[in-house]
Amino acid sequence: MAVPIHDAITRVVRDEWPRLMATLHHDLGNLQAAEDAAQDAAEIALRRWLDDGIPDRPGAWMTTVARRRAVDRIRRDRIGREKSDAAARLDRTDPMTVDVPDDRLDGSVLRDEQLQLFFGCCHPALNVESQVALTLRSLGGLTTAEIARAFRVTEATMAQRLVRAKRKIATAQIPFRIPADPELLARLGAVRQVLYLIFNEGAYTSSGSVPIRFDLCVESIRLTRLLADLMPDDAETTGLLALVLAIDARRPARIAKDGRLVLLEAQDRALWNHDTINTAGVLVERALRLGRPGPFQIEAAIQVLHGEAATAADTDWPQIVVLYDRLLAHRADATVKLNRAVAVGMATGPQAGLVLLDELAETGELASVHYFHAARAELLTRAGAAPEPISAALDLALELVTNDAERELLEHRRARLAEPPDQTVTNGSSGLEMPKP
Repeated sequence: MAVPIHDAITRVVRDEWPRLMATLHHDLGNLQAAEDAAQDAAEIALRRWLDDGIPDRPGAWMTTVARRRAVDRIRRDRIGREKSDAAARLDRTDPMTVDVPDDRLDGSVLRDEQLQLFFGCCHPALNVESQVALTLRSLGGLTTAEIARAFRVTEATMAQRLVRAKRKIATAQIPFRIPADPELLARLGAVRQVLYLIFNEGAYTSSGSVPIRFDLCVESIRLTRLLADLMPDDAETTGLLALVLAIDARRPARIAKDGRLVLLEAQDRALWNHDTINTAGVLVERALRLGRPGPFQIEAAIQVLHGEAATAADTDWPQIVVLYDRLLAHRADATVKLNRAVAVGMATGPQAGLVLLDELAETGELASVHYFHAARAELLTRAGAAPEPISAALDLALELVTNDAERELLEHRRARLAEPPDQTVTNGSSGLEMPKP
C-alpha cells in the first residue's frame, strides 16, 4: 500500500506546486525564497501525509506550512528592512488563503491559471533557455536533473543556470506578473517549448521506474489545446498540438500488461487512437497552409506518418528522411541528426545509417546519450555485424540509461545477442521513440 499512497501524494504535490509558487512569490517578492518555502512544504507533506492521509484541502495545507517555514527562514536570516517587511506581510496573511497574485490581469485573453503563470515566468529579460528552464523548474513540476537531461547538460550546470536566472530576477527586480495581451507574442516561443518539454518528460520519462508519466502528458496536452485555441493562426502552436496528439495517440499500446515498455514496431496498432491520429494530420495540414513552416510542424508530420502506417513495414521511411532534412534546416541539432541517421538506415540500409552515426560520433555531442549507442547497436545488428561491437554499444547504452523500463529493454536485447537478429528497432524514429529536446 505504501507505494500507491506515496505516488498519490507525489501527484497532489505536483498538481499544487504552480499555484503554491505563485502565491508564495507574490507574498515574498523573491522567486528563490518562494521555491525554498514550497520545497519545505512539499517535503513535510510527503512525510506527514503518509501517516495522516491527504487533507481535504491539500493546497491550503501546503500554503500554510510554506508560509510558516518562510517566516521562520526570514526571521532566522533577517538582514535589513526588506526581509522584515516580508515576514510582516506573511504574518498578516490568512494562512488558509490560496489566492493567485492580485496583479493578474482579469481582462487577459489567458483564462487558464497555469497558462497565465507560464507566460508570467517566461520574462523576456532572461534569455529563452533561462526562461524555459526556470519555468519548468518553478512551475512545470520538473526536477533540475530532468531539465538538465532535456538540455543535455549536467545537473550541476543546470543548477548554476537556474541560480543565475533567479539572481538576475532578484537583482533587476523583474516582476512576476501576467503580461498584458500585447506582450504575449514575445513570450509565446518560450511557453511552447515549456509545454513540449513537459510532454516530452511525460511521454519519455527520463528516470525512475515509470515508463510514462500520464499526469504530465495530460496536463501538457490540455494547456497546448488552450494555447492553440487562443492563437489559431499561429502555425507552430498548431503544429505543437498536432505533435503531442500524434505521439499520445500511441500511448495505449506502449505499455504491455506486465508493465513493460513496448517498442513501436511491436505495438498493437489496433490499440492506437486513430481518431486522434487523424486529428493530428488535419492539424498539420492546417498549420502548413499558413505558410510558416517550423520545427514543431515538421516533427508532427513525421509522427503522423508513423501513425498512418498500417504496419511497421508500411512506414514511409524515405518521406521521413526528407522531413528530417527539412527539420535540420530549422534546427541543426545533434538529436535531430541522430533520428535522421536511424531513418536513413531504415530507408536505404543500415550501412548508410552507420556512416552517419560515425560522423556524429566524431563530434562527441551524443557520447553521453544512451539513445546514440542503442541506435548504433541496432543498426549494427541489422547490418549483420559480429556480436562484439553490438555488445560494446549496448554496454555503453546501459551505462548511460536512467529510466528503468528502457534499461530492461536494453538488457533484454543484450541477452539475446546469441540469437538470430530480429527486425525490432530499439531507438530513433521507431523503437524507443527518442525524445527530442
